[in-house]
Amino acid sequence: MSQYVPRLLEEYNKNIKPALGKELGIKNDMRIPKISKISLNIGFGQARLNDNQLKAAVEELTNIAGQKAVITKSKKAISNFKIRENDPVGIKVTLRSVKMYEFLDRFISVASPRIRDFRGLSSKGFDGFGNYNFGITEQIIFPEINYDRIKKVTGMNINIVTTAQSSHEAYKLLMAFGLPLKENKKLENNTEK
Repeated sequence: MSQYVPRLLEEYNKNIKPALGKELGIKNDMRIPKISKISLNIGFGQARLNDNQLKAAVEELTNIAGQKAVITKSKKAISNFKIRENDPVGIKVTLRSVKMYEFLDRFISVASPRIRDFRGLSSKGFDGFGNYNFGITEQIIFPEINYDRIKKVTGMNINIVTTAQSSHEAYKLLMAFGLPLKENKKLENNTEK
């Protein structure tokens, strides 16, 4: 019995990895960049005021990710934001291995084309250390969400962590996967500052 391998992981091993190594001039296979994890976060500042919305958001993020989402709590009290210590302030889930590739495949193929007035993800979300961060404004772009059961339209932050050592390497990796990034000449030609 063969073990299930996600489509994008198979594509990475067969085509992307050798082509990326050649393009970036990396001879060591272990040094070629790869995606290590994807984390999804929803900030929910008024979560303690509405417990039902918090539960609905946890359920929605769990459906989107295919893995149980956890509630994040404040570490200290902040009086200006009316937050007490241990108040729920957000929801997060971290995806690795099979679930990570499945989520990325669904985002690239199904969810991103459903974003209203979509012209590509901004290429300004690279942090210089090989990670890419971007936000989406509506969770309804994911097919797992039942539009009729939504209590509130919320956005989320998606962080893709790679083993790349620069923004140029991460940009090339994500473009090879087919992530719909806007073209960036500086990252394309490795002239970023």
